[in-house]
Amino acid sequence: MLDQSNELAAWDRDHFFHPSTHMGMHARGETPTRIMAGGEGVTVWDNNGRKSLDAFAGLYCVNVGYGRQKIADAIAAQASNLAYYHSYVGHGTEASITLSKMIIDRAPKGMSRVYFGLSGSDANETNIKLIWYYNNVLGRPDKKKIISRWRGYHGSGVMTGSLTGLELFHNAFDLPRAPILHTEAPYYFRREDRSMSEEQFSQHCADKLEEMILSEGPDTIAAFIGEPILGTGGIVPPPAGYWQKIQAVLKKYDVLLVADEVVTGFGRLGTMFGSDHYGIEPDLITIAKGLTSAYAPLSGVIVADRVWKVLVEGSDKLGALGHGWTYSAHPICVAAGIANLELIDEMDLVTNAGETGAYFRAELAKAVGTHKHVGDVRGDGLMAAIEFVADRDDRKFFEASQKIGPQISAALAERGVIGRAMPQGDILGFAPPLCLTREEADTVVSETADAVKSVFAGM
Repeated sequence: MLDQSNELAAWDRDHFFHPSTHMGMHARGETPTRIMAGGEGVTVWDNNGRKSLDAFAGLYCVNVGYGRQKIADAIAAQASNLAYYHSYVGHGTEASITLSKMIIDRAPKGMSRVYFGLSGSDANETNIKLIWYYNNVLGRPDKKKIISRWRGYHGSGVMTGSLTGLELFHNAFDLPRAPILHTEAPYYFRREDRSMSEEQFSQHCADKLEEMILSEGPDTIAAFIGEPILGTGGIVPPPAGYWQKIQAVLKKYDVLLVADEVVTGFGRLGTMFGSDHYGIEPDLITIAKGLTSAYAPLSGVIVADRVWKVLVEGSDKLGALGHGWTYSAHPICVAAGIANLELIDEMDLVTNAGETGAYFRAELAKAVGTHKHVGDVRGDGLMAAIEFVADRDDRKFFEASQKIGPQISAALAERGVIGRAMPQGDILGFAPPLCLTREEADTVVSETADAVKSVFAGM
């Protein structure tokens, strides 16, 4: 086994181009290769048998947990019966039609149709095209700009990477591209004016959005996109009143609202959708990760009825919609989606996410919240983050070169728990499978507290 592992590691360094990886360090063997081999529940293990509690559910996505035979069986059955057929020109399968109905049944009120893709990135590419098409059909050719937020994450393609508001996804890629704009992040902990209440900061964010719309010209602003709770940008819940104030501005200037629910869709916040949790009334919803719990790649755009009616009008004027992916509604992927949504219901995971999530965040705050280098413990549902600071009283941050977040993430991994060092800050993030138990939450908390203590003791 050791010889095979060494050979695989060498092949990995020589041939595998990893995403979101320091390419030189990995190729030179300066960072380790971990070859994952199996998983069950919230636990994964590598080909050397080393087990870890995955407190980030892969990448926020393995909501039902690992090793669910029901989904594996659904994938196998579909592959045996019909591994592939396209969904162009009215073609469908029993699985694609059934999953569409299941999604709409669970979606916020007013949603009408589902367009399927493979990743959150391509779903947001679809959103961009639909927004532009929508305004062209309505005779508004100048209404094309899309406002995103700094620290938002919406993908890593050319246009979706432009929507993303994180430096890592812009550096040396000539991004962001027009007509994408960015406004204030709803990041209460990092507000400049510390005298502001949450409601006041929410109003500040809404005012900055309105200023941008007026400066650019309301007739040029097509849409606003946002995650219900910031994910990769730091796991940051919206401050009180934020979504109500933002939506008031959008409605005032007839700007479409895209809720990017790639992370929050299908239970993570203790409700089926984050839009329900925060009172968001979207025109388009982006879904992916939790749709199949990552057992197969599948994403989607859920279209509100009022937008759908304009798309139909456009098709009547212009003919067939010139947009499609070869693998849209791939039969194997949608079969996985059906089994996954059934498991979410059968295991009552939405309820567990809310209840166990609240317990987990409370215990995390008890364990590390008073540490002199912990500035904030935050989250919602089964999402949580700890933000580390050099001085909590003055809210002074560490230098990026100190890599405090990565050090703590590495120390936690050594203790058998996977958390994620988030970009643009010293932030440790958690988004465990929705099947997490209180006992498993206790393990994550105790090992995190120990990791934090060990890293700062060595400074």
